[in-house]
Amino acid sequence: MLNLNALADRGLGDVTAVILAGGLGTRLRPALADRPKVMAEVGGRPFLTYLLDQLTAVEVRYAVLCTGYLGEQIKATFGDSYRNLRLAYSQEPSPLGTAGALRLALPLFKSASVLVMNGDSFCQTNLKTFRKWHQTRGAKASLLLTEVPDTQCYGRVQVDKDGLVLRFEEKGHHNGPGWVNAGIYLFDRSQMLTISAEETLSLEREVFPTWIGRGLYGYQGEGRFLDIGTPEAYAAAERFFAEDIGRWPNDDLRCWIETAR
Repeated sequence: MLNLNALADRGLGDVTAVILAGGLGTRLRPALADRPKVMAEVGGRPFLTYLLDQLTAVEVRYAVLCTGYLGEQIKATFGDSYRNLRLAYSQEPSPLGTAGALRLALPLFKSASVLVMNGDSFCQTNLKTFRKWHQTRGAKASLLLTEVPDTQCYGRVQVDKDGLVLRFEEKGHHNGPGWVNAGIYLFDRSQMLTISAEETLSLEREVFPTWIGRGLYGYQGEGRFLDIGTPEAYAAAERFFAEDIGRWPNDDLRCWIETAR
């Protein structure tokens, strides 16, 4: 039987972390013409460092960066380590989508459970609690969800009382409050083996819907959420990290933040 208290206190040192950092950043191109999106400067440092700091805070020791567009800049900047994190790189030969990039990098993963993060978004959340929740349910894959006051700019995720994902609803179909994908996932390695190695695929649009009923859960977490995919949201990013956590609710970002996955 799992010791829940031990799980709550334990860090994620035994988990491989993966950051999907290969996006083209098309909508940000006017503001960010010379670098990949994860290298966008926020508060005087690359956006990627905020994600890496989030990993080091929960004692992750090894991370794989799935790179694509201008990926050589990322490797040249960070090399093989960041603080206590060892870094490895998986460079796409051509755009493969979020799922395709993940499947390409699979040989680099060193653990049975993998923490995956979108490289262009940040959610202020307790990753240790998320992992505990994932393990106690025996989930094959878990999505971190965040609640927003109006889901019309997002794709809404519906779960049952135990967290099992029931369906995904396209953005624009509903307004009002609801739960949306925050871009942080826990996957069992065996689940990732079901992703085709021969296709360009999106996790959100083409893979997750096929995992419904196959151990896919959604964890309803807490914490502010930011996606820097639009110029407006990118312009707000420095304030997002500078403001006191308790004084800046999600609705300040509202429809500035759109998913581009």
